[in-house]
Amino acid sequence: MRGRRDKIEVGHDRKRRLQAYSDIPPLIQSKTPAQVMMMTENHETQVRAKSLSAPFVLLLLAALLFSALGIWQVKRLAWKQDLIARVEQRVHAAPVAVPGNDVGPAFLADHEYQRVQLRGHYVVSGTALVRAVTTLGAGYWVLTPLKLEDGRLIYVNRGYVPVGSKVEAERARTPQGEYQITGLLRLPEPGGGFLRSNDAEGDKWYSRDIELLSQTRRLSHVAPFFVDAQVASKAGNVVANNVSVQSSSANQQDGPVPGLTVISFPNNHLSYALTWFAMAVLSAGMALWLRRRGRDL
Repeated sequence: MRGRRDKIEVGHDRKRRLQAYSDIPPLIQSKTPAQVMMMTENHETQVRAKSLSAPFVLLLLAALLFSALGIWQVKRLAWKQDLIARVEQRVHAAPVAVPGNDVGPAFLADHEYQRVQLRGHYVVSGTALVRAVTTLGAGYWVLTPLKLEDGRLIYVNRGYVPVGSKVEAERARTPQGEYQITGLLRLPEPGGGFLRSNDAEGDKWYSRDIELLSQTRRLSHVAPFFVDAQVASKAGNVVANNVSVQSSSANQQDGPVPGLTVISFPNNHLSYALTWFAMAVLSAGMALWLRRRGRDL
C-alpha cells in the first residue's frame, strides 16, 4: 500500500510540473536559464526606467515655470526702476499748474508726486484729522480744502500734528487770506488703514479718502486728488521753486509741519528673480540626474 501511494504522489508531482511548464510562454521555454535571467533583468530595468520618466517630466516643467517667473521678475525690476526714476524727476521738477477736476485715474497714476502749485482760500469747515505715522512720530495729517478762484476745491495736506491734537483747534488756527501752495500731487486713499475702516459718522479717519471726506463735509466740486504741502506762503510772497519746509520744534508750535511726504517704493524684484532662477537650475539639475540614472540602469 505504501509503495502504491508513493507512485501516485510521484505521478501527481509530474503532472504539476508539466502544468507549470505549459504555463510558461513558448519564447521563454526555448531559452536557457542564463537567457531567462537576462530577459528578467532587462524587463526590470525597463520598469525602473519608466518609473523615472514621470518625475523627469515634472522637474523639466518646473524648471521652465521657474525660468518664466524669473524673467517676469526681471521685467518687473526694469519697470520699478523706471518708475522710481520718473518719480524722482517729478519730485525735483519745477512746479506746474494743478490739473482740473475732470482728470481720470490713468492721468493721476502717471502724475502722482508731480510738483504742483495752486492758490486760494482755506475752507475751514472742511478740515479733518487723519491718522498718520511719520518721522516725527504718531499723530495726524491736517487736511483742509483750498478753494480756488474758479470755485473748485482741492484738499491740501497741510502737514503733521502730534497725538492729542483736536480738529476744533486746528480749524481755529487755519490761516486766513489767500495762500499759494506748492506741493506734491497725491492719489486718494479710499477705504481706510490696515484693519481699520474710516468712520465717517464718528469723524475718525485712517486714510485720506477724499470722496468720503467730501461727502461727509457736504462739499461739492472737490478734486479727485489731494496735495501734500511742501511750501505754503501768503499770496504775493516770493518762494523759490526748490525750497521745501523743514520740520522743527518751532514749526510744530506754530502749526502743522509740512514736507514730510515719504517717497519709497519696495524694490525686491532682483532677489525674487535670482530665487526663481536658482529654483530653475536646481530643477533642471535634478531632471538631468534622473535622465542619466535612467540610462545607467
